[in-house]
Amino acid sequence: MLQTKDENIREIVKQNNLEHIAIIMDGNRRWAKSKFLPSAAGHKKGVESLRTVLKACSEFNVKYLTVYAFSTENWKRQKEEVDFLMSLLAKTIIDEVPEFKKNDIRLRFIGDKKNLADDIKKIIKFGEEETKNNKTLNLQIAFNYGARQELTNAVKTISQKIKNGELSLDDITENIVEQNLYTADIPDPALLIRTGGEKRISNYLLWQVAYTEIYVTNTFWPEFDKDSLAEAILEFNNRQRRFGK
Repeated sequence: MLQTKDENIREIVKQNNLEHIAIIMDGNRRWAKSKFLPSAAGHKKGVESLRTVLKACSEFNVKYLTVYAFSTENWKRQKEEVDFLMSLLAKTIIDEVPEFKKNDIRLRFIGDKKNLADDIKKIIKFGEEETKNNKTLNLQIAFNYGARQELTNAVKTISQKIKNGELSLDDITENIVEQNLYTADIPDPALLIRTGGEKRISNYLLWQVAYTEIYVTNTFWPEFDKDSLAEAILEFNNRQRRFGK
């Protein structure tokens, strides 16, 4: 009997140990502009795409999905757009938590939460607490995230431990660094997808993507769907991962 497309993708995920996919969700504003719509419409449609991709990851047995939602540099955008993104985040968490609980999805946020408004921090905490015991799929939302900031914070934390006598210089290994990143208990992504056609990392998971396969598609994020994800996984399956060998 011939395998269905979904069965084929699940087999690829299993054989390649494709536990973790990271995505740079780019192109919301350009999609909106191409439709003569305001940027807000692109961001709203982008949430629909995330919902679709989450469902696809569950169907393909991908265990971890990390998405870049708001970078430390995005604060430079117009205040009106930043305020909209904050309200959209809050609404999305509240709306989606019941579905996450139903579908056994754990929600976590990686990034600097200190500078976020108190109401946003409370809603983030609510989403994380309500889903903390879920296990089938782990969704990490990189929000107010920058990889250089993440590494700087890790250096500060390790330095403080040395100062306190908890560590010595000889104790510092790659594993120690990893333990002090936002992704401490999460495997590195095997596949990084960037939508919207841009060919850069944009300060995203710089440590974690050292040997990650990068897949760039011209498809804007609001148009990225289950078939788009399957196409990326099929391309990943054709790569030879040498890890420097």
